[in-house]
Amino acid sequence: MPLNAGAETDYGSVPGAGLPVGEGASETAPLFAPVPIHQWQPMNREQLETTAGGSGWRAARCYLVVLFWLAWMSMLAVAAVIVVISPKPVPMSLKWWQKCLFYQIQLELSPDVQAEGSEGINVVCEHLPYLRSVGVGALILQGVFHKKASTANLTELTESLETKTPIQHLLTEGNKADLRVVLDICEVNLLGNEIIGNSNTPSNHSATDVLRFWLEQGVAGFVICDTDPAFSVETLLGWRAVFEEFSTQQEERILLVKQTSDVLRPLTVLTQSNITLVNVVMRSILPKSQQPLSSEEVAKAIVTQLQTGQEDMWTSWTFGGEASDELKGLLMVLVMTLPGSPAFKYKEEIDRTWDEKTPHSEVDLFSTLIHSKSREEALLYGRLTFLPFNTTNSFSLSPFSTSSVSSPPVLAFLRSWGCMQFLVLLNVWPEPLSLDPAWTPSLPENWVFVASTGMNRVGLTSLYSIKLQPYEALVIKLFKPGG
Repeated sequence: MPLNAGAETDYGSVPGAGLPVGEGASETAPLFAPVPIHQWQPMNREQLETTAGGSGWRAARCYLVVLFWLAWMSMLAVAAVIVVISPKPVPMSLKWWQKCLFYQIQLELSPDVQAEGSEGINVVCEHLPYLRSVGVGALILQGVFHKKASTANLTELTESLETKTPIQHLLTEGNKADLRVVLDICEVNLLGNEIIGNSNTPSNHSATDVLRFWLEQGVAGFVICDTDPAFSVETLLGWRAVFEEFSTQQEERILLVKQTSDVLRPLTVLTQSNITLVNVVMRSILPKSQQPLSSEEVAKAIVTQLQTGQEDMWTSWTFGGEASDELKGLLMVLVMTLPGSPAFKYKEEIDRTWDEKTPHSEVDLFSTLIHSKSREEALLYGRLTFLPFNTTNSFSLSPFSTSSVSSPPVLAFLRSWGCMQFLVLLNVWPEPLSLDPAWTPSLPENWVFVASTGMNRVGLTSLYSIKLQPYEALVIKLFKPGG
């Protein structure tokens, strides 16, 4: 029998819960009752306060919001104060002689110089544009005067040797190439036989006339030795007055002193302490020697010279003594990364850069160093910090470790300025050296390779994997946190 057969009710309707028809039940009642739709109405102020727990909670929340903003503004103000009052490096305004590279030319020793001394200067003039392009800022002419020359015949002597005109030509060509010329009068008897301190005749009267003569020709300064009689307060005070006559803010005339002794004799001006008698002190890394120094002698000389500071005077570093060819690249890196103005001599590394037979690595090394030296504040006037120098059997004192019982002499130091550091690593030993794994974690994680003596560190990816080759120098730029 079919469902609802004979029923006339709609599909889906059911009889009313077993009640007979006619007793309140509807045969058409829906299966599910519809859900009532509620209309949401916004709450008024009284309802909000009641729901939030009363007016007290409302005030407390307002106070908390105000306290949050006050605390945030206070922290912001404290941070701003810390940034303002915290010491920060201020770029120094350097003079021309503090940011240039000096190039010393010994005319008497140059193979291009003939008997009359003029062709050598012409050869130098031909290379002036190139010297300027590689970063040379001033030429130091040596061998211009005889050692026995005196103030009475100094200028006349040069005319008799036919060197006055070539020197004037060199000054003119140097000015065109934006190169300054400094005359080396070290060991020249400028004071003659006069007695210093003679009340009748001032000891530096004729000497100042000679200085004035060459300054009028356009000379930028002079070089004397610390053993010369002129190296005294009385004499240099008179010289300083002459220099000021020819100096301007951009073109200051300077005096350089070659330090030949272990400690430079101090010059104390009691009445006028603000006067600078000496602008630059020229110091040698290596002592004078007839034969190339050994690795141990080079390492000892480096430590001895660098630990004897002249912090109150600007330094110009030179190679000095003889070293093996393997160490010349390392010494060039050292001279270029030390505080002060580097100075190179004729026939040193700088001359090899214009030789077509010179390996590209040497040219690239010099170009990279002079580029970094001229642009990086840390290398220009940053603080120098020596890292532990290992001369004992304890590996913990050195950033290097070797398989031998006693570590060979090595050198490592930092140049720092603000958040920027340059790490310089020097291996003066004829065997490879590796960084101590216990020391390398103290280095910043962010770093950039700058230069090495072989310029073959392009693939260097980790400081932990550094292994210095024999006679290798390595320069790394570090970024301290926050930099």
